Amino acid sequence: MTEATTLAAAAGSPDPGEGLRAVRALRRLLERLEAIQVANARAQGWSWQAIADSLEVSRQAVHQKHNRRGR
Repeated sequence: MTEATTLAAAAGSPDPGEGLRAVRALRRLLERLEAIQVANARAQGWSWQAIADSLEVSRQAVHQKHNRRGR
C-alpha cells in the first residue's frame, strides 16, 4: 500500500482525530507532489499559463506559489 492509499483510508476513519491527522498529511503530500510536477513542467518548457490551466488556477496564483526566482 502506498503512503497516499494509507492516508486516504485513514482519512475515512470514524475517529475524528485520526481522520483529521490523515487529511493534514494528505495536504502536505499534495503540496509536495504539486511542487515536483510544477518544477518538472517548467524544466520541460511549460509556460506558467499552461501549468495554471492544468491545475485549474490562475497564472498569477501558480506563479506566485511556485516561482523560486522571486523568493
